[in-house]
Amino acid sequence: MRTKRSVLLLFMLAAFPRVLLAGNCNAGFLNPVTDVSWKCIFPIRIAGLDMTPVTGLGDNNLDVMDKIDSPICTCNDGVIPRVGLSVSFWEPSRVIDTVQDPYCFMALGQQLSNPTPGRLSGTIQNKSGASHLFQQMHFYMFPVWAIMDMFLDVPCIDKTEFDVAMATELIPTWNNDIAALVINPESVLFGNTAAQLACMADSTAALMGKPLNHLFWCMGSWGSAYPLSGNIDVIDSVQANAGLAARGIYFMGRTGLLRDNAVNQCGTTITPIWKKQHYRLQLAKPVRDNSCQVIGRTGLLWSQLKNPPTRGDNFAWMLFKKVRCCVSY
Repeated sequence: MRTKRSVLLLFMLAAFPRVLLAGNCNAGFLNPVTDVSWKCIFPIRIAGLDMTPVTGLGDNNLDVMDKIDSPICTCNDGVIPRVGLSVSFWEPSRVIDTVQDPYCFMALGQQLSNPTPGRLSGTIQNKSGASHLFQQMHFYMFPVWAIMDMFLDVPCIDKTEFDVAMATELIPTWNNDIAALVINPESVLFGNTAAQLACMADSTAALMGKPLNHLFWCMGSWGSAYPLSGNIDVIDSVQANAGLAARGIYFMGRTGLLRDNAVNQCGTTITPIWKKQHYRLQLAKPVRDNSCQVIGRTGLLWSQLKNPPTRGDNFAWMLFKKVRCCVSY
């Protein structure tokens, strides 16, 4: 069914050019070969041994892979317990758009016309003069290895089909902070000075590659995970968009649509409260970043020259998910 929906969407984009606008989208279909930073899949560990071919490949210094209790694992997911080896790696399996132009689908390489023109995106100023950014978010099921027909014999590889799982232009709560508060009232608990000061510790930890999972409302130097809307403070526009991409991950979790492959090595786990250490983001468009970033790592270290002025504030982010798997044959 997902394949049919995705094929139908692509057909409509190709067959009805009248609904497309040039705008500032400047998209191009996301190429899973050239737009993915492949070193971000490392390190790969088998039975606790690092199989990374080159020292430092994949930002090993930023790796937060859990230490395994034993190289041998067992899974009781059948009549007979399954015995195998503990394997861990990072898988590129999702894409997140954060776009200034509504209905600009970066991963699809197309921009649809906006049926409700108005203030749906763009930078605004509040009364105190502080800059805020509002962007739309699209969340794609984009299993790179399955699309390329690679490693399909590994049981934990994501074999879902390509799909547009979320488009916030259709979600009223993303466009309104008050509506977001009604849906997620727990955000009131973190809208105070003490809770936000705690995020300083998360920012420092993210700088070292180890964001703090228990401070789930924090995104390090990228801001707060709340409100679950498209509004975010701006110091650096690239960093702010990374923050909205990360907020999109948490948003999917709060709606019950996020599955974590690193909590249980015998299967996936629905995680309404995310574990930030299990995700990395790599900027794929408009400029391909050669490295991936943990949630909350300051943009001072990586965001320079990533937003050409001719492209508009439209970004596509490749999401690498941490995978822990019990591999048996």
